[in-house]
Amino acid sequence: MTTPFTPGIQAGRLDAATLAARFSDHTPPLDRHEAFVAADRCYFCHDAPCITACPTAIDIPLFIRQIATGTPDAAARTIWDQNILGGMCARVCPTETLCEQACVRELAEGKPVEIGLLQRFATDGAMARPHPYTRAATTGKRVAVVGAGPAGLACAHRLAMHGHEVTVFDARPKPGGLNEYGIATYKTTDDFAQAEVDWLLAIGGITIRTGVVLGRDVTLAALQAEHDAVFLGMGLAGVNALRAPGEEMAVAAVDFIAGLRQADDKGAVPVGRDVVVIGGGMTAVDAAVQARLLGAQNVTIVYRRGQDRMSASGYEQEHATSAGVRIITHAAPVAVGADAVTFEYMAEGANGLAGTGERFEVKADQVFRAIGQTLTGVPQGLTLEGGKIAVDGAGRTSVDGVWAGGDCAAGGEDLTVTAVAQGRDAAEDMHRAITGR
Repeated sequence: MTTPFTPGIQAGRLDAATLAARFSDHTPPLDRHEAFVAADRCYFCHDAPCITACPTAIDIPLFIRQIATGTPDAAARTIWDQNILGGMCARVCPTETLCEQACVRELAEGKPVEIGLLQRFATDGAMARPHPYTRAATTGKRVAVVGAGPAGLACAHRLAMHGHEVTVFDARPKPGGLNEYGIATYKTTDDFAQAEVDWLLAIGGITIRTGVVLGRDVTLAALQAEHDAVFLGMGLAGVNALRAPGEEMAVAAVDFIAGLRQADDKGAVPVGRDVVVIGGGMTAVDAAVQARLLGAQNVTIVYRRGQDRMSASGYEQEHATSAGVRIITHAAPVAVGADAVTFEYMAEGANGLAGTGERFEVKADQVFRAIGQTLTGVPQGLTLEGGKIAVDGAGRTSVDGVWAGGDCAAGGEDLTVTAVAQGRDAAEDMHRAITGR
């Protein structure tokens, strides 16, 4: 029988009941009474800093007041007017570094209003009722959206509201993008990502075509010829290399997360006894924590800089350590072996990071790399900035009639909420451009 102590990469380390408990909702929702109590803590600031801190500029005091006055469906509408994927963002947004960090209660008491949980309370309840938006009169305009992730879906929904016909093309078998394939399972239980997509599509006027790869199955030129405008929101498909001997034995953390999210039986997903995750972002934390949840005995995150430089929030780092994940900082891989990874301690110098010459090994039968992703398959003619598609404030690219947003566009923060804002704003600019308004 396979156990957490069994060496090698093995499936079935834990029984079904244990796995079900471990992968249950990480942050349970508020009930009605809890929501009222949480809403009562809001000062309903006139010049609310939480609104400024929200990338989608949701009127947070308003929706909390609507909850407090017993109209949660109105609160959901306030949220969705700015962020049509407000349900998912309520689950995965790093509120601790955005709206809740800016909350006046946080400054005064060290305990902010639970904005994320209140947002989930409002949107989850309202999603069970008919779609609250209706389309404008059909314009006859056709728009192509490449990528069914947060940016593409937000763009498509806003364009459909304006009466345009939208076709969304995505390379994956299912729509949702990062929300479907790239987020820890315990953060979005009960197939919520697909439920939210289905709810969003209820507005009508949006057609999803999956399994279509830009550059292989369709070209940008062809999309331009057949549509009045094109939005690119295809995310980042490439994974950065470790540039260390033996790196072919390291698996992309995003592939591990995607495979686990799509697995009908979590117990069938193999995981090592001794797992090493190289990187310091949210992907690294999600991979490491889920390896522990699957039954890995020892899981270690190794990051080349200090812990304060990790892009994963302090909250996520604490969650990782509370799950039993060890974090080692100031170390970079120099070789990946069959049963261990060799690291070298790093130090910040005048010329940046440099190795100290001191090396150590971490036992590993499974290694994940989570050191960032890259944009691949960029159509010719698009100007790049920092390896991503250059855009102006409205999302316009260097090619006339083509907009971009989300992770593939320069200037983003690689967050669902930021991608939603960029897709929404690009849609408004596209609407003005193709209708002449």
